[in-house]
Amino acid sequence: QVHLVESGGGLVQAGGSLRLSCAASGISFRFATMGWYRQAPGKQRELVGTITSRTSSNYADAVKGRFTISRDNAKNTVYLQMNSLKPEDTAVYYCNLAPSTISWGQGTQVTVSS
Repeated sequence: QVHLVESGGGLVQAGGSLRLSCAASGISFRFATMGWYRQAPGKQRELVGTITSRTSSNYADAVKGRFTISRDNAKNTVYLQMNSLKPEDTAVYYCNLAPSTISWGQGTQVTVSS
């Protein structure tokens, strides 16, 4: 059974940092391309960035240079380091496979105050 469990969100001031984690089970994690996604209030869910099994990463223009995705295959965990946060980064953040997704976890709320 597939489980994706995100954690690490919270309230932070603009310019601050957060590190999100996502623990995965029920998938062949070490071979999977993983993605971080986010959904802001009233908006569609969007892809923030991806990391391949060979740790090659790509990012949406809105977060490039500020966010970094990494993974620990021994722990079946993918991370999202978010620096220089902006109020427009406020959203619920999710991890999933990329580009084709499976069932979603509960996400973790990130709120950036101005």
